[in-house]
Amino acid sequence: MSEENKVQQASLQEIQMVIITGMSGAGKTVAIQSFEDLGYFCVDNLPPTLLPKFLELMKESGSKMNRVALVMDLRGREFFDHLFQALDDLAESTWLTPQILFLDAKDATLVTRYKETRRSHPLASKGLPLEGIGLERELLEELKGRAQLIYDTSDLKPRELREKILKQFSSSVEHTFTINVTSFGFKYGVPIDADLMFDVRFLPNPHYIDHMRPKTGLEEEVSSYVLKWNETQKFLEKLLDLLSFMLPYYKREGKSQIVIAIGCTGGQHRSVTLAEYIAKHFKNDYHTQVSHRDIEKRRNH
Repeated sequence: MSEENKVQQASLQEIQMVIITGMSGAGKTVAIQSFEDLGYFCVDNLPPTLLPKFLELMKESGSKMNRVALVMDLRGREFFDHLFQALDDLAESTWLTPQILFLDAKDATLVTRYKETRRSHPLASKGLPLEGIGLERELLEELKGRAQLIYDTSDLKPRELREKILKQFSSSVEHTFTINVTSFGFKYGVPIDADLMFDVRFLPNPHYIDHMRPKTGLEEEVSSYVLKWNETQKFLEKLLDLLSFMLPYYKREGKSQIVIAIGCTGGQHRSVTLAEYIAKHFKNDYHTQVSHRDIEKRRNH
């Protein structure tokens, strides 16, 4: 074997694959979202007949997809006969480590969840959830027997299931909670991905000082002007106190990140200054990123 092939084989052996399956309503959506937060390449509802082709793509990509999570369930039941053959092929692979995570729950819990969501069970021909659940258990019996991990989610809240998955599958590096602080200008529209949004248009505006107008909050003269006012300092004192209280609870709830948006009129002076200040304040306690959506828009118009 050539040295290049040895290196490629070593890379392939590092690939981890988790197949998420189990009872409908047992939490597969929460599970796949949790794997996404862990940095896995995720595919929802992959038909088993497409698994060989997907494996070929993984080989071609080398180590670019070294952690993969796939959801396979009865939404693809027309391909169900092919699933066990695909699993047998996976078991014989020498270049990846497959695991099956089977999510289960008690019948009564599943019925309650279907009633709460007003969804119909995919196998319930007459619309009765219990009928579909019984048939699904029968079909999945052998698959459950092949699973390396079985989670009963009957008594688990979504947050608790998420924490269980993160603990089981996270690497040696602690899962990171990220604070994304972004500035924006209201004149260009509000950011749709913000978790928390604060309007700082009430603060003194450097825009009305001629020599500061073309500058931004990244420059010391502008930031010093914005921060020197009593109302700015009072606002920051209250806001930082509020965020210091809230952030640990967001992290405890299992969020992987939170987006804090700070808005002024044009997104060039006040919001930029305060976004930088907030990000700097929390950088020693959290993984923090700062961005300025509209900082150059006025210059470019």
